Amino acid sequence: MRQIVLDTETTGLDWRNGDRVIEIGCVELLNRNLTGKHFHVYINPERGIDAEAIAVHGITEEFLADKPKFRDIVGDFMDFVRDSELVIHNASFDVGFLDHELSLLGHPKLGAQCAGVIDTLKMAKEQNPGKKASLDALCDRFEIDNAARTLHGALLDAELLAEVYLAMTRGQESLMMLLDDEPAMGGLDASGSPIERPPLRVLRPTADELAEHDKVLRDISKANKGACLWIPPASAEEAPAA
Repeated sequence: MRQIVLDTETTGLDWRNGDRVIEIGCVELLNRNLTGKHFHVYINPERGIDAEAIAVHGITEEFLADKPKFRDIVGDFMDFVRDSELVIHNASFDVGFLDHELSLLGHPKLGAQCAGVIDTLKMAKEQNPGKKASLDALCDRFEIDNAARTLHGALLDAELLAEVYLAMTRGQESLMMLLDDEPAMGGLDASGSPIERPPLRVLRPTADELAEHDKVLRDISKANKGACLWIPPASAEEAPAA
């Protein structure tokens, strides 16, 4: 399975107010392994950047002045993510911004071009209700080194999120390995031929053991004040008088 772990940085918090994407970072997972392939680009948003946003990611208007516009990189971006499953932390934020950028150019939204979206923020809250679920908190929980993350950055955050996602879903990996394994074979002798196993011994209960078992079932039935399903219906001679 091909998955793309994705992160963005933006001019502000809401594309509905005219905010735009200024950085995209993606890394590729193939069958749960990092391939080393990535997509990373800075984008000129053709508008100002909120001071609060600059405090988070450190990207300024001056730095982006000579960078390509979204329309210049959209083809390469979609070629990289198309038909993959996206892994995003707080997916509604990034998907909302990217869908807006795509719609401005008349392109189909991500949902129509990708195989689906996994929201690791939602996953983290479901796995550990009430605990912090930020990317930094998850790095601490899974002992992933995020010392280089002094500011938010799309490519670095995507790389960290890939490690977090693999740690969060490690049980799924083990399950898939078990499903992929061939059925275990019996032992082999020195020549490599299967060792013939002796037939299993079947130990049948004695009359006394059966009687004791029947007594235990009837005691259970009396204690629960109801019929025990493992006791055959009473015969006419055993049935209590009306």
